[in-house]
Amino acid sequence: MKKSNVTTYLVGLLAIAAFAMVGCEGKEGPAGPAAEAADLSCTACHNSTSLITGKLADWNQSGHGTGASFGRGESGTCSPCHSGGAFVEMLAAGANTGNYGVGDPESTRQDCRTCHTLHTTYTDADWGLRTTAAVDLWAIEGATYDKGDGNLCANCHQPRRSFTPGGPVDITSSHWGPHYGAQSSMLLGVGAAVTGSRSPHYNAENGCVTCHLGEGDLHTFEASTASCEPCHTEEQADEKLEAFETEFNGQMEVLLAALIAKGLMDDEGAPVPTDAVPEALAAAVWNYRHLYQDHSHGVHNPAYARALLSSSIAAAQ
Repeated sequence: MKKSNVTTYLVGLLAIAAFAMVGCEGKEGPAGPAAEAADLSCTACHNSTSLITGKLADWNQSGHGTGASFGRGESGTCSPCHSGGAFVEMLAAGANTGNYGVGDPESTRQDCRTCHTLHTTYTDADWGLRTTAAVDLWAIEGATYDKGDGNLCANCHQPRRSFTPGGPVDITSSHWGPHYGAQSSMLLGVGAAVTGSRSPHYNAENGCVTCHLGEGDLHTFEASTASCEPCHTEEQADEKLEAFETEFNGQMEVLLAALIAKGLMDDEGAPVPTDAVPEALAAAVWNYRHLYQDHSHGVHNPAYARALLSSSIAAAQ
């Protein structure tokens, strides 16, 4: 067969095959999940706005986002609150900060993934919180923090120890006390050497996040008096806050000075290890540490703060 005839023959076969393939095609099917996700979901967040970058900029200025303390995440029971990766593993294991002690050999700072689920459904649910389940404070029997989205915070922001009354008390180290993270217990009116009442601030719909994210969803977590509405006007909140903090700080200085004079605290506010401390004095040391480690200057629960300061100053003077 001549070369030209061969070429014509092959072209003819290809044309027949093309018509056959077209004839076998059905209607074009719907786009798959991945295509739909790319078209409909990704651009809802990944766009030219500051939706993500703004939150990240806030976060990087926060105490959580600086990474200043994440090295403690390599250490046993410290890891779930000091390493973002260990926190996620703890929740996945159904554990808590009291019984999860594996440690994270590759300790990581807390970041978006610590608190949020990411890229599993390719919908806005990906930004859901890892947990909003109520939190039983593991060091304080019978105390449960249950305030919606704020429950996520209470997994770490709770005491690690409780005060045990019953006679003379040994102050065993400079770290003696409830440990940092007394915010949830302060709001509940528990955790110090005496029990009080729940704070009216506990009534905020979503607990911590209501006041510490505010309307602007600010991820610095600095509380703003703008969040105090509708219970207070912003002007009232500013005035009350300034007056109360002045009162609280003054009373804390009085209590610290009295405890230093007793040889039970040092100038930095750390307990001085001492055996057989009378219970009332040991309680005063514990209460000081609980109030200090709450870091709200008593604002989380003003009535409870006043009661603790009053009883502790009376015992220490």
